[in-house]
Amino acid sequence: MRTQVVIIGGGPSGLLLAQLLHLQGIESVILERQTRAHVLARIRAGVLEQGMVGLLAQAGVDARLRSEGIPHHGTLISYDEEIFRIDFERLTGTSVMVYGQTEVTRDLYDARDAAGGRMVFSVENVVIHDADRDAPFVTYDDGHGGQRIDCDFIAGCDGFHGVSRATVPASVRREYEKVYPFGWLGVLSHTPPVNAELIYANSQRGFALCSMRSPTLSRYYIQCTASDRPEAWSDEAFWTELKRRIPAEQAESLVTGPSIEKSIAPLRSFVTEPMRWGRLFLCGDAAHIVPPTGAKGLNTAASDVHYLFEGLCRYYNDKDPEGIDRYSERALARVWKAERFSWWFSALMHRYPDQSPFDLRMQRAELEFLRSNEAAQKSMAENYVGLPY
Repeated sequence: MRTQVVIIGGGPSGLLLAQLLHLQGIESVILERQTRAHVLARIRAGVLEQGMVGLLAQAGVDARLRSEGIPHHGTLISYDEEIFRIDFERLTGTSVMVYGQTEVTRDLYDARDAAGGRMVFSVENVVIHDADRDAPFVTYDDGHGGQRIDCDFIAGCDGFHGVSRATVPASVRREYEKVYPFGWLGVLSHTPPVNAELIYANSQRGFALCSMRSPTLSRYYIQCTASDRPEAWSDEAFWTELKRRIPAEQAESLVTGPSIEKSIAPLRSFVTEPMRWGRLFLCGDAAHIVPPTGAKGLNTAASDVHYLFEGLCRYYNDKDPEGIDRYSERALARVWKAERFSWWFSALMHRYPDQSPFDLRMQRAELEFLRSNEAAQKSMAENYVGLPY
């Protein structure tokens, strides 16, 4: 088999790239390690920057997003019993959209089906060959024997543990990592959100986040130890602890109910450079990880897709390699800014095990400065709604 672009990874970044390429007449094949049902069962964040909203519109998959997504024009930040609002719309002229990553993925699968695009699920033993030469190819096992796809380019959208980054020689890769000494225990419940906007809470007991997926589906998080386990937390224990970490007014109005999903997400900052090796391009979690504070994971993957799509279009349509040659440079320039914001916001809102009394006072001073200083609020708002591509 031959195609123009092999996309390894059938999550939202790989699907979005495939759909954008399809609309430009550029062929691709998607290889996914899991089943389609498994991909759609993943519970992920759902705060979309305007840049990603625009990309989904460009891909022609924004109809349900427009009708079911929830625009958020600001967010609330609390510390102790204090609470203040960052007004995105007033400070930046734009907002974010709350729409679950699972729904984004479902919309993109529907578009791929409608386009008749090739997707191969449950693949094993994926190997990338000759990525540093002019004729790369990918081999894999689809359950019926070994298969081979020859191609022009390979997009590695297969996540942190995928084969794509590991294909880049260790002598070429430079990796930067920070592992945080805590995780997020998250609960999904069929309950109305405690507030119309997200609440980020810094308390003496640790961080908490009140989020949502819809007017009847809420997502809540509390900071926990890195070694904690979801099964160690009953629903009652979770709700009790959450109420202790948010202001009393919100705690009193919180509607609780049985959890329909409970999991712990570790927190890590990670970047690999470069994001291109020969004809192999890394996208999303294959190249970088951010803490979930500020919801940049899916959005940084979308910006990678933007730069790669733009570069491939220039290559195929204009015979101009400049876009793909500068892909890594352009993508990394934005990635590091998103990494900085997620690192800063995480440091502002969490309790660290080694914080001294001085550190805690500095954290509080930073929160009070953010509360009182419009320039600081504007900087945060600009980063939260998404820096331009």
